Amino acid sequence: MDCRVIGMWGGFPKKNGPCSGYLIQHEGFSLLIDCGSGVLTELQNYIDLNDINHVILSHYHYDHFSDIGAYLFSRLVNTHLGRVGEELIVYGPADEDMKRQVEDVAYSRFTSFSEKSKLEIGPFTCTFMRNIHPVETYSIKIECDNKSIVFTSDTSFKHDLISFAANSDLLITECSLYEGIDGVGSGHMTSELAGILAYQSNAKKVLLTHLPHYGDLNDLLDSAKKQGNQNIELAEPGMLIEL
Repeated sequence: MDCRVIGMWGGFPKKNGPCSGYLIQHEGFSLLIDCGSGVLTELQNYIDLNDINHVILSHYHYDHFSDIGAYLFSRLVNTHLGRVGEELIVYGPADEDMKRQVEDVAYSRFTSFSEKSKLEIGPFTCTFMRNIHPVETYSIKIECDNKSIVFTSDTSFKHDLISFAANSDLLITECSLYEGIDGVGSGHMTSELAGILAYQSNAKKVLLTHLPHYGDLNDLLDSAKKQGNQNIELAEPGMLIEL
């Protein structure tokens, strides 16, 4: 199972730096996790858009889903051109507006999930945990061949994250704030709390993501590592992690 970081900026994209997007692949099956601002352009450096099988959206803030509309139109056009023959399923939290947006475009279908869902998507088993965030948002666990990837998406720290991410081969944890900033109101984690999650979950490899547009990002890394887990890196567009 491979994970390619497509984008990892929080809030809005940088030049050549998209927001949230992760390409999970195994034996020819490709699953896109989030499709935020700028993801669709960067994604095409690594895969033909027609070769993505399905998409999971963690929640409906623009930096996590805004490129999905353009992607649906791409699939519509390319289906008519005979370049793709598979219906695209977009998975996300239950939302009538999102369901309508997806299913108004031919050859696309929306399927909702909740904290109780267990989805078999190609070779992947996907489970979910409800986060602490201003809108309905989920952490996502993707399992395949005894390997696991946990993506926290956006959330304040909660102790249930530790058991959800326990012994994960790859933990992609949000790290929106520098140590000492209160993230409870905004529904985000500091570098210190991301490091605590990395250490207490015993994650084998950790990426800090949803990074801020200010400050020295190495301070985030130093703060997170200080909590005990040294296998932590800053996510970067194009980074490939092979599990």
